[in-house]
Amino acid sequence: MQQTVSITPTPLSPADVVAVARHGAAVELAPEALAAMEGSRTVIDALVTDERPHYGVSTGFGALATRQIPIDLRTQLQRSLIRSHAASSGTEVDREVVRGLMLNRLHTMATGRTGVRPLVAQAYAGLLNAGITPVVGEYGSLGCSGDLAPLSHCALAVMGEGRVRGADGDVVDAAKALADAGLEPVVLAEKEGLALVNGTDGMLGMLLLAAADLRRLFATADLAAAMSVEGLLGTGDVFAADLHALRPHPGQLASAANLRAVLAGSALAAEQKEGSHAFTRVQDAYSLRCAPQVHGAARATLDHAESVAAYELASAIDNPVVTADGRVESNGNFHGAPVGYVLDFLAIAAADMASISERRTDRFLDPARSHGLNAFLAHDPGVDSGHMIAQYTAAGIVSEMKRLAVPASVDSIPSSAMQEDHVSMGWAAGLKLRRAVDGLERVLAIELLTAARALDMRDGGIATCRSSPAIAAVRTLIRTVVEGPGTDRHLSPEIEAVRLLAHSGEMLAAANAALDTDLR
Repeated sequence: MQQTVSITPTPLSPADVVAVARHGAAVELAPEALAAMEGSRTVIDALVTDERPHYGVSTGFGALATRQIPIDLRTQLQRSLIRSHAASSGTEVDREVVRGLMLNRLHTMATGRTGVRPLVAQAYAGLLNAGITPVVGEYGSLGCSGDLAPLSHCALAVMGEGRVRGADGDVVDAAKALADAGLEPVVLAEKEGLALVNGTDGMLGMLLLAAADLRRLFATADLAAAMSVEGLLGTGDVFAADLHALRPHPGQLASAANLRAVLAGSALAAEQKEGSHAFTRVQDAYSLRCAPQVHGAARATLDHAESVAAYELASAIDNPVVTADGRVESNGNFHGAPVGYVLDFLAIAAADMASISERRTDRFLDPARSHGLNAFLAHDPGVDSGHMIAQYTAAGIVSEMKRLAVPASVDSIPSSAMQEDHVSMGWAAGLKLRRAVDGLERVLAIELLTAARALDMRDGGIATCRSSPAIAAVRTLIRTVVEGPGTDRHLSPEIEAVRLLAHSGEMLAAANAALDTDLR
């Protein structure tokens, strides 16, 4: 049964946004949302014939706000705004980003602070429920005055103009898509065009989607690190609870707890403390020993980013806005700085997580540091190259992620004849974070694949496995999609197969099934 998300004046949950944007959940406007919109529309209607200027109702936009628009041209003003602002260019933005943007704008309408008629909000709900997604290019938003071009393409589709992808994924004219879905184009009234483009909706949607992915990937990173510690014959003693209580960062404590849980019951780890295999190294390399500190810092960054997203979800962003006491006031709440900063911050955290993961992978491949494993984990080193080039791939991704970690939000290019003279570039920060999240997932997949191969070479494979129960479960899962060690094979499909296990959550589910608690 398809999930339905109720749109009310109260904040959406992050899970609701992900459900609609990524998984195609339906939406419905609650009666209280319709009432809130009716109330604020009466305020706008009262201004339509007012001779005094009201921004967005009877004036031009941006640097053209000094122009008073005649009454008979005010609906044309709204149509012209959308047509002129639907000016994006470049590679088409992912469907889930556009759906998240539309949902966030719909919710802002539902707060009753924008002055749009309920039928406009119903039109947005209709597009979402019909699976109609406006075609939006990656360039066009400066992250200030709203995600202007992306939001304008969505408003254009509601008007029955422009290009969209239908539910089947084909690109068609918006008029045809609306007609096929039984939807009527909307003729925008005073202020409505402006109300549809003045928000941080796109960058917020990208933040929420990335946060959901990073929660999964940060837990996956702990799992990968534990497998590397076991596979490299490291010590889990450094993850003891009392040691981490000496530096009680919540993220660090959570990461260390995950590592302890995954390593619990490992026969390979136990062998490093006793008998002829007793551990002789005083301490492991940083990439193993300091995993909780690095992973924990990334978690703290994500906690902060999610707190910013929560504030943004509780916001009604428009300019001008209809206040609770019926005033129509200009403001600067559309500025994307708060969201842009944390999008950039998360790209830094993702890059560092990938960097430490790649270093763990590399340790497996060097016989001087792998403690008894074949060079590059090759079956017959020299004849075979093993995972040599898998590390190259990880290194290349990490290098790209370091470039993506350069902040977008420190840049600003003035626009609109210097009226909009400081912008956030938050949309650009969101797009590069999405690429960084994808990179982290691939780097972790390479570490997991490499650690599983190393462990098979240590103990002979699943049949004679000496791993902890959680790691044994993950190794078993990986072996359902990738063969065990042997002569060189086409490696790219194996990396992709493990990436898909991490992406779907199956990797974590396998580990969690073997534990008394879930990795978080």
